[in-house]
Amino acid sequence: MDAFKSVSRILVVRLDNIGDILMLSPAVRMVRRAWPEARVTLMASPAGAAVAGLVPGIDEVFVHRALWQDAHGDMAFDPSREQALVRELARRSFDAALIFTSFSQSPFPPAYACYLAGIPVRIGQSREFGGGVLTHWVRPPADDAHQVDRNLHILREVGIPVVGPDVSVVRISVPRAAHARAQTVLQERGVRGDFVVIAPGATCSARRYPVERYAAVAAGLRQAGRTVVVVGGPKDIARGAAVASASGAVSLCGQTDIAVLAALLARARLLIANDSGPMHLADAVDCPMVILYSGTDRESQWGPRRAPARLLRRPTACAPCYRFTCPYDLECLAIPPEEVVAQALGLWGETLREVADG
Repeated sequence: MDAFKSVSRILVVRLDNIGDILMLSPAVRMVRRAWPEARVTLMASPAGAAVAGLVPGIDEVFVHRALWQDAHGDMAFDPSREQALVRELARRSFDAALIFTSFSQSPFPPAYACYLAGIPVRIGQSREFGGGVLTHWVRPPADDAHQVDRNLHILREVGIPVVGPDVSVVRISVPRAAHARAQTVLQERGVRGDFVVIAPGATCSARRYPVERYAAVAAGLRQAGRTVVVVGGPKDIARGAAVASASGAVSLCGQTDIAVLAALLARARLLIANDSGPMHLADAVDCPMVILYSGTDRESQWGPRRAPARLLRRPTACAPCYRFTCPYDLECLAIPPEEVVAQALGLWGETLREVADG
């Protein structure tokens, strides 16, 4: 900790999706405990920035779409973009940068940008050698370590205290206005009493249970007397409409932001979803869930750990594949809708929640 005694401006780098930012929250909490007076800035992708306002301990969000995170090669050749990033980092005069990555990502590109920006302390973890780009080079845990534990591992290895009964618990703070909006939306759509949320979307097709099966799940739950609400972002509007029209469910796809979605999940009896942002939000608000967890990733790395959860997946030789698309017709998600309904009703019967109202 001696190298960090005078730290007052801390840059936390995590350039991924909603779930990745949520699973960073325990580490942010430890950073805040270590430096209660410091200003903590999160450098996040546009997708991750959408949920950053719910994570306690973050003072400011710096949104950046990073070249080294461009998985599909969509970004144009434009060195001036990265030069502008270095100038912006330098302008903000950070004392230290904590760079968080998954097991398959390298901390060295963002660390080098921080080096060029004059940030004196640069912390990250990697098995590969990167010279002096990192001032504190941490050897990572096993690849199958949970992302929350991987994030906390960096802090422990450089002497930042990781203590308390809630060390690894993902927590968020949902604004009262979001709770009020969630209540209003439900009332406007005639949703009363307990309800199930279905979130049919995911960032890539390899993680999406087929929409026609979600429609059958929603219909089965409706036949069992359950109210079903379908949620998602603007890209999920067509999926939500398909599920709603086939089952009589209420679709709110494209009608809520992340904060209101979190508030809805805080009120729901149950979530049914893919390995996706809503899964991580549900875990943060302790909402029971049934997850269609495809073989793209290991459950040990990204799965929910707080809320009651049933993860459904068929064993396949190709798992974990870490692919965005599946060449095998999603054999890992060859789960009949009737099985999903049975799992959902079983979990419904085992759990009872107090409705959150903010």
